Amino acid sequence: MNGRIFYTNLNLNFRNETGVSAPTINAWISVLEASFILFFLEPYQANIGKRLIKSPKLYFYDTGLAAYLLGIESNNQMERDPLRGGLFENLVIMEMVKKRLNQGLDPNLFFYRDNNTNEVDVLYQTGSNLIPVEIKSAETFQKEFIKGLNYLKKIMPDKTGVGYVVYSGSQEQEGEAFRLIHYEKAHTIVT
Repeated sequence: MNGRIFYTNLNLNFRNETGVSAPTINAWISVLEASFILFFLEPYQANIGKRLIKSPKLYFYDTGLAAYLLGIESNNQMERDPLRGGLFENLVIMEMVKKRLNQGLDPNLFFYRDNNTNEVDVLYQTGSNLIPVEIKSAETFQKEFIKGLNYLKKIMPDKTGVGYVVYSGSQEQEGEAFRLIHYEKAHTIVT
């Protein structure tokens, strides 16, 4: 898995803070990955003339476990925690992964990020097409949510279809460029 590149960066931080060797950290991470505790979302890599980030992103299969490890014990803490957005993103991505795995299919999920800070949280690859997905923990839609979707459509117009914004708000809408949906319906994107 390309996650080994990520381990190198991760190892430097952990080794400095814990005094544990890089091989030991790699072994621990491998066990957590094989035990379905951690999941690596790989970056989308295509020859599009951009300098892309190549390190995968790490997620927990169980968002409740992640919250517990962060010391979050109540809804009030969760609402104020600076990592709320990351946990929400983790939750949504795992629902999409689980939907695909329960169908006996590879997740076919990636993320996009380049060196100019352009980013899309999830790219669902279906055949040669990509469905971009932005994930926001906000309850109110803001136009800036579609910045990444618009950028991806601009650089890959033939590959990118209608995108999605998944958020915690209750209003839903469909437009030409994107669909706004509640997070409980995120699994419907990856049919």
